[in-house]
Amino acid sequence: MSATEPKFLVHDTPAKAAKQNYIARVDLAPFGFPSLFEQMWLGDLGGGMYEVRCIPFRVYGLALGDVVNISSDGSLISSLVRPSGRKVLRVLLIPSLGAERLSIVINSINMKASEADLLFEWNGDRHIAIDVPPDINFDDLIGLVSGYVERGEAFWEWGDVEPFRAS
Repeated sequence: MSATEPKFLVHDTPAKAAKQNYIARVDLAPFGFPSLFEQMWLGDLGGGMYEVRCIPFRVYGLALGDVVNISSDGSLISSLVRPSGRKVLRVLLIPSLGAERLSIVINSINMKASEADLLFEWNGDRHIAIDVPPDINFDDLIGLVSGYVERGEAFWEWGDVEPFRAS
């Protein structure tokens, strides 16, 4: 019996990419996704500390701007050093939305997030991670997303419902 090939969840357009970035992974097995790794964009702060520069899609307990340590081999995020105070709102659109409805929902979420001056990243066309800084009003966005959830068109969660855990 062969081991399951690892799969990687990537950030094609990280929210705060810079000229120089570092990429490390998070093993998502502790969060119920065996053999799946999320590649995280980081900025080197020196002294072995790195700042998260993307908005996590599946990692729990991390957010944009958090300061983390990485493993001695440089491949994995090993611990959360200092939280940024930001949160991640994640929305998953159901697969059965038709192309026209999907386009309307995507455009409306993008518009509300942009109106609230929130950074966001899409993973495919059904999963969005939205950065929520402290002390920002995003009631219109929450109202919009809640409406989609009530109609059975989406699911949502906060990215901090579980603490960060390294494998």
